[in-house]
Amino acid sequence: MSKLSFTVIENNEETSVFGLRQKSNDRTQAKDIPAISKKYYEAMGKKSGEVIPFYVISKDYKESTKDFQLFVGGVIEKDNLETLVIPKGIYGKVTIKPKMGFMWGLSIGEAKRSFYTAWLPESDYTALNMEYEYHTEISTGRNPQIDILFSIIKRND
Repeated sequence: MSKLSFTVIENNEETSVFGLRQKSNDRTQAKDIPAISKKYYEAMGKKSGEVIPFYVISKDYKESTKDFQLFVGGVIEKDNLETLVIPKGIYGKVTIKPKMGFMWGLSIGEAKRSFYTAWLPESDYTALNMEYEYHTEISTGRNPQIDILFSIIKRND
């Protein structure tokens, strides 16, 4: 993966995402994301990749246990789905472009590590314990890419 470039953006609107939630952690997320995504697509009556945009949201991370809430879904409302609101606010954004489509997990992990260990400590911001992958039509194209957004707030130094 090429050098990562983070930008700060302002999201002026809340986004309601309809999907499924489950507890996950650092050790099980690689299995949890495909499993909950499969359940989501079954609930939607769609095949994997047929719901765009698609969100994979992580929030409420607990450093001591490495546990967090995992939520996957899209913007199509359906009765059997839960709702999670992505709040308006400031976000750190990075676009990742893995060399091969099956390398998403490694690329996402690298981007998250780089955000928390390199970019964030050198920035004027503090993380707000919520991040999400934003998958669009480009995510499934010939040169796939996704955006990862990290909820942040300006530090009061």
